[in-house]
Amino acid sequence: MHYREVATSREFVVRLETGGDWRAQLEDLAAREDLEAAWFTGLGAVQDAEVWFYDQDRQEYDAVTFDEPLEVAACVGNVADLDGEPFAHTHVVLSRPSGQALAGHLDAATVWAGEMYVREFEEPLVREHDETTDLDLWL
Repeated sequence: MHYREVATSREFVVRLETGGDWRAQLEDLAAREDLEAAWFTGLGAVQDAEVWFYDQDRQEYDAVTFDEPLEVAACVGNVADLDGEPFAHTHVVLSRPSGQALAGHLDAATVWAGEMYVREFEEPLVREHDETTDLDLWL
């Protein structure tokens, strides 16, 4: 297990722009505000989404695309440095009008409405390649 105590500094509430990409807007906020590390939560709705699921045996992501309006029942993730750029590692639970839940790693989604809470850490998080999982994980 890897862990460390972190202190927090700034906090943001964010309303995402309709028509923009959900994750890209988080990364844009991180770049604008020079956030090297943060934790976020959010909710809202999207017009479409591409969700990834990591196949642990093949060590590859499988993408599933949903071209339909969906509620963002929960969104959680963190911001860390990946190859010198902010990366918003974003997981999401989406729901259809029937109540069926869809979940996974959010790669992209067109925002209908989105509200986020972002809390910055004072210490940076840097993602590096982990040989065991073949993922870029923070230290």
